[in-house]
Amino acid sequence: MAKLKTAYFCQNCGTQYSQWMGQCKNCGEWNTLVEEVVEKTSSKTPPFSKTKQHVINIIEVETSEEPRIKTPSEELNRVLGGGIVLGSVTLIGGEPGIGKSTLLLQLALKMKKKIFYVSGEESASQIKMRADRLTDVQNPNCFLFTETSLEKILHEAKKLEPDFMIIDSIQTLQSQLIESSPGTVSQIRECSNEIIKYAKENNTPVFLVGHITKDGQIAGPKVLEHMVDVVLNFDGDRNHLFRLLRANKNRFGSTAEIGIYEMVSQGLKEIKNPSEILITKKFEELSGNSVAVTLEGNRPMLLEIQALVSTAVYGTPQRSSTGFDAKRLNMLLAVLEKRAGFQLGAKDVFLNITGGIKTDDPALDLAVVASILSSNEDIAISEHFCFAGEIGLSGEIRPIAQVEQRITEAEKLGYEKIFVSNLNKIPKRKFGIKIEEVSKIEDFHERIF
Repeated sequence: MAKLKTAYFCQNCGTQYSQWMGQCKNCGEWNTLVEEVVEKTSSKTPPFSKTKQHVINIIEVETSEEPRIKTPSEELNRVLGGGIVLGSVTLIGGEPGIGKSTLLLQLALKMKKKIFYVSGEESASQIKMRADRLTDVQNPNCFLFTETSLEKILHEAKKLEPDFMIIDSIQTLQSQLIESSPGTVSQIRECSNEIIKYAKENNTPVFLVGHITKDGQIAGPKVLEHMVDVVLNFDGDRNHLFRLLRANKNRFGSTAEIGIYEMVSQGLKEIKNPSEILITKKFEELSGNSVAVTLEGNRPMLLEIQALVSTAVYGTPQRSSTGFDAKRLNMLLAVLEKRAGFQLGAKDVFLNITGGIKTDDPALDLAVVASILSSNEDIAISEHFCFAGEIGLSGEIRPIAQVEQRITEAEKLGYEKIFVSNLNKIPKRKFGIKIEEVSKIEDFHERIF
């Protein structure tokens, strides 16, 4: 017979304690420990094991390519590493209203598979209304089930035997074996464990939607992200149309790829060539604008960097950035003043990456510096120039990775000149774009103005 035991769980990080404390020792948050009844069973059967296992030499292990299901979304296929792996469990998180449910519903409506769509947040009529708005062609094998009981969901799933399963969201599910409210640490842990067990035993891929906290982390125990195979993050500025899909964890592929969508009235639209959309077609030359060639995974993109430098009205100069790391901006300003002699200490500096895109590629440094110098001197940079280079603390321009791909992307979009580090190993083949190799900021400043 199962033995019940009381424990205290931190609702922020999921750490378990035997007694109540005012502050969680793991994450440092106050008043987050909640008492919950957990189940401790005497059986010690290992999960997912149907056959007896034995010790084997790694050389003798036979490998095979994981079978994948191609989805109608090429952006999603790219982020997942080529498609959905059979039996995999994928967790997707993001801000409320960012488009998580819309993305998965579009997937369910367009895939020619038997889909089991479970929703604990919306009624069937609400989902149907959204489905009618998203597309005219709907999947006749898409089955809806609005339920929060884990046992009923798994019972219906075993009867239906779907090819693909979507649960929106994991925080709404509740198991009868755990005496606590839905969304608590113990409920999320138990429900996730049973769903993963079902997915592995039946070789059925499952998508889980996860809520996030105010800090941007997926709500619930951190062990949830360790248990699943893939963790996707769907983010973007709600005031902009673009949405970015990134993989924070992927057991079957790279985590460096990125998928870009545009939110329209008919749902999420894939962006095939983001560079053409993210670059503003300027009708007049303005100071402070430059174009950076960045790389997300194996996908090169061109981003427009805008800077505004003005005399500080108040005593303390302001430093503000949107889409770019504020600490790195301060570092670049310090390098410009200390190493290159530009007097920016008493000036306000505002930086923006257009389109609501956020990236941490160090190759943006050169374009950021170009925009700041352009705005400071009020001299426009030619719209036919683009930049790709990292700047070190001594003012040198450092080489970047995969420079050939960046040059090819700039050439394809019709740019006439690209500035890179002279330390980069440029392929000797002939490009249709002029390559300017620079070594220091002073040399770079003389060449662009």
